[in-house]
Amino acid sequence: MLKKDAFDSTELDAAGPSRFNASSDAHAAGSRLQLEDSSPHDIPAEAAPKYTEHALESVYIPAGGEEPPPEFTPYEAEFFISGREIISHDPHLNQDGEALYRFLLSQSQTRPEYQLHARGTHTEHKTRTVFRQDQQGKTTAHQEHYTETVTDFDFYIDIGCQIVHGPVHWSLPDAEPAHRGEMVLQVDSNDLVTGDTEASMQHGRRNATKEEIKAAKERKRLRSEHGLPPWIVPGPESWYNSTGLSPPPEAQVLGSSLSLRDWADEYCMSDKLLKEFTYTKVVYGWNIANLREAVVSAIRSVYSHNITVEFNMSNHIIRIRPDNRLSRTLSNKWLKFLLWILLIYPFIWLYKRFSQRGGGRWEVCGGAYALKTWRLELDAIAPPQGANDGRWMQTHDGLAHLVGEREGEWFQRWEGPIRGAVLGRVKSKTPLQPVNVSAMRLDGYRPAYINPEPNVGYLVSSGGC
Repeated sequence: MLKKDAFDSTELDAAGPSRFNASSDAHAAGSRLQLEDSSPHDIPAEAAPKYTEHALESVYIPAGGEEPPPEFTPYEAEFFISGREIISHDPHLNQDGEALYRFLLSQSQTRPEYQLHARGTHTEHKTRTVFRQDQQGKTTAHQEHYTETVTDFDFYIDIGCQIVHGPVHWSLPDAEPAHRGEMVLQVDSNDLVTGDTEASMQHGRRNATKEEIKAAKERKRLRSEHGLPPWIVPGPESWYNSTGLSPPPEAQVLGSSLSLRDWADEYCMSDKLLKEFTYTKVVYGWNIANLREAVVSAIRSVYSHNITVEFNMSNHIIRIRPDNRLSRTLSNKWLKFLLWILLIYPFIWLYKRFSQRGGGRWEVCGGAYALKTWRLELDAIAPPQGANDGRWMQTHDGLAHLVGEREGEWFQRWEGPIRGAVLGRVKSKTPLQPVNVSAMRLDGYRPAYINPEPNVGYLVSSGGC
């Protein structure tokens, strides 16, 4: 069973479209965002993305997603963890939409695991002596040249503990290409931002075109790089290269004609033998692209070899599958591999793809978790202009307060410890927690902020930020 820990899951008040005052921050929308840096001179300055050239500071992201669910009694279903995913074949979840809905609400209370992974390697060219024996039994020595990759440092830092808000349950908009019960991408509407449910559904469900799929991939990329939640439409290029002389255009909040509860009912009504319902957890709020570059720059200042920086997410995918022997077999990676070896799986794939009672995928819902977010404070009084530290903003919806640590503040705390971990050749799969060894011996010391000084040590700990 999964270990659950409490965190802020208070839902924000629903808000309509508001105005962006800055470029967006990014999150790791996929399970892994990676950058490999072989040399400080490999990437020219002019090749840097535009959103890093003009990254503005103040960003107001409107609230969206679904209304908070009422209090519920969680349904305890059978499930197991496979790799980084949660999988359930509980029969009741495939028959009762209410049970599936409650199970997803319960699982969403456990935030995803989100970590920074930094690794540095260099290549060594070595020579060794190899003795070989010929057919006459004579032994001769030979010089053999080979290369070896040496790992200099390999460590993790927990970022999931920075989550301050969520989950906010969301469903993809009607015009967003997605798996909606078939094995191909489909849409329910021709208009991405329509607010008219009847107009959205009047043409019925159809297969998405190549142009729609390409545009959806681009929107997903922009959301990932700029930290936008799933209910925001990424704006034009002026959002990301604005000089701040004029405000960017208004952001549009997306909605869906079907809720998480509706999709759960639709899934349970299907009689397909290899159907699958997927609930995806996403993290937003931070500009991960900029943060990754900052981490690489900090490492590069003390290390000159190959650098890999990744942002990994786990336990963020929940899959519901039928309770039959074939479906359970395909959930076992070793049995699935055996089916490939025996050339049986290609026939199963054809059955899933083309049979009416074969396969069907529902990948339209999820939960959003914020590393930082704006909270409307309707009864609050704005601080004086000189005392505003950037955490207060007057919006069309009222006075908003920024909740959570900003990525720049997080990096300021961790810049020194990251350099120290590189210099100390730290290798650990357990997330690191910075601690000033000398200061920890002082009575009353509270390490709320750690300056990047050389006398910073490391405590391998499973908790804390």
